[in-house]
Formats: sequence, structure tokens, C-alpha cells
Amino acid sequence: MIPLSLLHSDRYNRPDNFRPSGMKGVDFPAIPIRTSSKKSHDITSPSGRSAYFNEKVGPEIRHLKKFFQKNTFIAYMLGKKMAGKGTYTKILQEIFGEDKIRHVSFGDIARANDSVTESPDEKQALCAYLEKRYRGFMPLTDALDAFCNRSTKTLLPTEFMLELVKREIDTYGKTTLFIDGFPRNLDQITHSLYFRNLINYRDDQDLFVLLDVPEQIIDERIKYRRICPKCQTSRNLRLNTTSDVRYDKKTDEFYLMCDNPECEPTRMVQKEGDHLGVESIRSRLDEEDALMRKAMELHGIPRILVRNSIPVEDAPELVNEYEITQMKTFSTDVPGTVHVQESNWEITDENGVRSYCLYPAPVVVTIIKQLAEVLS
Repeated sequence: MIPLSLLHSDRYNRPDNFRPSGMKGVDFPAIPIRTSSKKSHDITSPSGRSAYFNEKVGPEIRHLKKFFQKNTFIAYMLGKKMAGKGTYTKILQEIFGEDKIRHVSFGDIARANDSVTESPDEKQALCAYLEKRYRGFMPLTDALDAFCNRSTKTLLPTEFMLELVKREIDTYGKTTLFIDGFPRNLDQITHSLYFRNLINYRDDQDLFVLLDVPEQIIDERIKYRRICPKCQTSRNLRLNTTSDVRYDKKTDEFYLMCDNPECEPTRMVQKEGDHLGVESIRSRLDEEDALMRKAMELHGIPRILVRNSIPVEDAPELVNEYEITQMKTFSTDVPGTVHVQESNWEITDENGVRSYCLYPAPVVVTIIKQLAEVLS
């Protein structure tokens, strides 16, 4: 059980609201968001989510919109790979506006700067910027060389990456930042405590958003992920299908056809290594688990604890039925028609608890409730 002294408020985090969660040996609060309304919302579309959020957290949204008129904050999103950091931030942007919230991905910024290896002018501009600001144990020339020749397993010097990100943030103007990919390891935890000072957001509230996701959810998101080889659209054979599902008689398997209107109908495929599921990223998951546990020990910075699964036995009192993720199964008849059935997606978390996975929208509701509490 996490001591209440580590949490920002006891309004939602009463002891009886704690439930076992995806992180073994750790309990996250289960925030009740069920309403008595019998109306069901389409929470998979922006138009349906608008009415849904108004019903679930209308007062909190109005409070936060008022806050955004004169204030900004910084949120460090920590969670395992495929925990939904980008998805949740995108929905928050949908509610409050992209001009109010920016998603800052350390990985995306590094990839966006890959052009320095191809453009002498851009490389010169980057070098001129870094020569004035970079401070670190590694010589700048060596840091640049490591950056230009990095692999997915290479961690660049923290000081170097901070300057790259600060350069990007300087182009935004003053806005709320949701930081994705930092801190990345235990050594960067201390840097995160002073990050707002480094980027001249000196008076902003900063906070951690810790995302708890059972590994079985990550495993199935990886194993059933399908990619269009032409437009690179990503879907999931069990959780997020296209409108065109077909059956391959020769291989006895169901498959998706890309339905992106800008792409010709193309069979979506599994990425190399995805069949291994979480084992393909085991070392990274272990590092991220240790990082989240360390972040829970910090003092002086609020924590928002977010879970995307709830125990099956508690679901009726916590959420409405339409907020539970639906898993799709397929069958086919002799003519080859594919029939789709849906059922609540049930998994078993690391603590052995039967749980339902939630759609992104209800998870965002719990984030908004806690944000309103912290920023009050």
C-alpha cells in the first residue's frame, strides 16, 4: 500500500479506493467515475467524447480551462512502453486545445533532428546553438557524433538531450507541456526535478503522471498490432480493427485490410518481432518499472496515479459498462463472410487479479479529476 503522505490529496485516494494494479506489490487508487445516467456515449470518436466528458468531468474541465487562461504547468508522463502516453495527451489536447497543451516527446525530437546529418546548414545552426549552451562531461563533438550515429539502444548524454529539447520548446511559446520519454532512466530522475528551471518555466507547477498498465495488456497490444506497409497506419487485430476484416483460407487466419482513404486497399502485416510480445522489450519494461517505483519515493512534487485497468469484481461500482474496452473475436461461414463478436476485454494482472481494460477516454477522466485537484 502506498502511504497517503506520498499522494497529492485524499479526496479520491482513500484507503478503501486502493486496488491491486499492474505493478506487482503496488496498489493504485481506483477512482469511481460511474454515473447513474443510462445514456451511453460513443467514446471512440471525438464528437461522442465531447458529450461524455461534459457529463463526467464538466466542472473540472471548466476549472482547468479557467486555469489555462493565465497559467501553465509541466507534467512528466512515466509509464511502460505502449502505456498510452501519447494517446492520453492527444485526448487532452482535443479537450483543451493544442495551443494550450503540447506533447513533448524526447524520442520524436531526437528523430526530428536527424536532418542535421544531411543538411550542412541545419547542422551548423544546431552546433552554434549548442556551443553557447551545452555543458556536460562529454565533449560536444563526441556528443554530436554519438547523436548522429546512435541506435535505438543508445542513450545520449542527458545534458545533450536537454539542450535539444529546450531548443524545441523555445519555439512553442509559453504553454503547458506533457513530457514523454524523460526521465528515461534512474540517473535522470534528479534532472527532472529541476527541468522547469532549465527551460525557464520557473514558476510553473510540475508533477508526475504515473501510468499503470498490466503487462498482459502491453503483450496483446504488441502481438496483435498490424501495420499497413504503405501508409504505416497501425491497428490491432483484437482491439482496434479496420472496417475490412477478411479470412485467409490457406493460412486459417483473419487479417485486416487498411481502410485509410488515402491508401489503396492493402493487407496489414505484423511487424518483425511483434509475435514475441513483451519479451521483445523485456529489459526496457524492467527499467521503466524501476523508474516508476523510484518516482514514487520523491518528495516535493505531486503525483497523479493513473490506471487503465480495474478489478472485474469492482467494475459495477467504478465505471459504466460502455467504458470497458471491447475485445473482438471472429468466425467465418462457408461463403467466407466474417462475423465479429465483442466482449469485455478481461486480463489477469501481475497480482493475479482478474481485471477489465478501460478505453482511453475514462482513463483521461481520472487524469482530469486529479489535475483539477492538484491545480486548485
